[in-house]
Amino acid sequence: MIDGLQTLDLHFQDQPRTIASYLLPYDDGAALVETGPASTASMLQAQLADHGLTPNDVSEVLLTHIHLDHAGAAGWLAAEHGATVYVHPKGASHLADPERLLRSAERIYGDDMNRLWGETRPVPEDQLAVLEDGDTLSLGDRTVTALDTPGHASHHHSYAIGNVLFTGDVGGVRIPGETYVELPLAPPEIRLDLWRESLVRLRTAVQEHDITHLAPTHFGIFDDVTPHLDRLAAAIDAADDWTQQILPERTDDSEPLQETVSDWMWEQATANGVDDTTWELYELANPSWMAALGLRRYWEKHKSPASS
Repeated sequence: MIDGLQTLDLHFQDQPRTIASYLLPYDDGAALVETGPASTASMLQAQLADHGLTPNDVSEVLLTHIHLDHAGAAGWLAAEHGATVYVHPKGASHLADPERLLRSAERIYGDDMNRLWGETRPVPEDQLAVLEDGDTLSLGDRTVTALDTPGHASHHHSYAIGNVLFTGDVGGVRIPGETYVELPLAPPEIRLDLWRESLVRLRTAVQEHDITHLAPTHFGIFDDVTPHLDRLAAAIDAADDWTQQILPERTDDSEPLQETVSDWMWEQATANGVDDTTWELYELANPSWMAALGLRRYWEKHKSPASS
C-alpha cells in the first residue's frame, strides 16, 4: 500500500467508521482525498494534529464529488488554509458558489442541515482546479490519475494513486469488518446504467494501475479488490431489478415508499450478515430513506415508459 497513507476517521455525528478523509503526506506537502463535511472540520484538524500536521500543511484536496459529506469542508481548507481543491469539471462551479447545492440539500434535510453539515463555505475560484477524465497530477513522486466514474453522481471522480483506488461513493459503502457492499442511492443523479459502466472502468483501472486496495469514503481501506467489485456489481443488479419490479406499481412518493425501500435495504444487509449495531453505521453513512428519493427519480427520468 502507499507509504504514509492514513485513514482519518472524522467521527461523523460522534460515530466512528462512517466518513473518512485520506491523508497522503509527501516531501513538499500533504494531500487529502475528501474533506468530510464542515461539521467535522474540528475533528479533521484534530486528526491532522495526531500526525504532526495542521490544516495549513494541506496543500491539495482531491474531491471525488461535491456532496456535503465528501466536500463540505473544502471551502474552509481553501479560504482559511490555502489548499488547492481538485474536482470534476461538473462540480467546480458549485464549489465556487454553493448556493444551489445547499438549496438542493435543504430540500432533503430541512432543519437538520446545520446539525449534519455545518457551514459550507465557497472555495475561492483561484484555488479551484479542474481535473478532466484521465488527467494526472503529481504529489511528490506519486502520480494521481483522475477517472470519470458517474452513476452515483454525474460529477464523480475516482482516483488511482499508487496501488490504491479511491472510489468515493461509486465503489459503494462498506463498514470495516464487513463484506456487505451497499449502494449509496441519494438523489438527484442516480444512474444505475452509468454505474455499471463505471464499474467496468474501475475494473480496468485495477488492471492498468496494479491496484491492490480500494478506499471508499464510507469507510476504510480494503484489500479484497475483486470480491468487493463483484459484490458491488450484484448490488447494482439487485437495485435495478427491485426498481423495475416495485416502482411501476407504486404511486406514493413519500413516507410509505421510504419505509418500503428501507425495509428492502435492511433485508439485503441482514442477508449478508450485517447485525443491528453495524446496520446503524451503514444507516448513518448512507441513510436508506434517501434511496427512495434517488430510485424514484431514476425510474421516472430514465426507466419508466414515460421517460422514453
